[in-house]
Amino acid sequence: MIRFVLAMLVFALPAAAQERIPSHCIALAGDIPGARYLYLAAYGDALPANEVRISYIDHASFLIQTGDGLAAVTDFTGNLGGADLVPDVVTMNNAHITHFTHAPDPRIPHVLEGWGLGGEAREHRVDLGGMLVRNVPTDLRGRGGGVVENGNSIFVFEAAGLCIGHMGHLHHEPDPGQYAAIGRLDVVMAAVDGGITLDTASMIGVMQRFRARVVLPMHWFGRFTLDRFLSGMSGEFDVVEAGMREITLSLDKLPARPTVMVLEPGRFD
Repeated sequence: MIRFVLAMLVFALPAAAQERIPSHCIALAGDIPGARYLYLAAYGDALPANEVRISYIDHASFLIQTGDGLAAVTDFTGNLGGADLVPDVVTMNNAHITHFTHAPDPRIPHVLEGWGLGGEAREHRVDLGGMLVRNVPTDLRGRGGGVVENGNSIFVFEAAGLCIGHMGHLHHEPDPGQYAAIGRLDVVMAAVDGGITLDTASMIGVMQRFRARVVLPMHWFGRFTLDRFLSGMSGEFDVVEAGMREITLSLDKLPARPTVMVLEPGRFD
């Protein structure tokens, strides 16, 4: 299985030859006709060009794969398990040991740090052909009070026509300019710890504002914080306990109703 994934990465077409399905992140759009289904899949299965696989690794780390062999890892800590998988791009939302690494594998072509230096915002826009990765900076609460300007980034991944947003260590609701820069999202990875990042009610409000078709909880510490978030989301959102680590999505096969999909974390062997 690992050899298959590596083969996908080695034999992927050069970025210049890849063609990304246009996304609707920064556009006004209505419901997608015929969008009804969400498919579960296993890591390592072949992917058609119009599909994306998302695997929950741990804490706030996800592996995002495309049909043309591209791979991205969010909140990369350097520990994917035993698999010798070299992503094309890794994002590290803030400078906390559970969200980044001091020593990323030098074979990784693109290592994107989400925090600013001296309060200056980081700006990333990496076009890999089949995937576009960009960021929207946000602030953090300071440990001793106050605000750490541009200490976190929301990363957006555009692939197979989908807009996938990773909220990172979000400490405040995005302002109107940040919402506009993020755009419409199909999939959102949201921290649901209920206090280390946003409190539960505020995070639910952000998710209701985005109203993405798929919400993937992350950064939860036991069932209590997770269930509190799920309870608050139920009603406007369907809640599905997948019992799996991976899901495969495409633009025309998203759930008809906004859905919270609970994935089980697991590193790769």
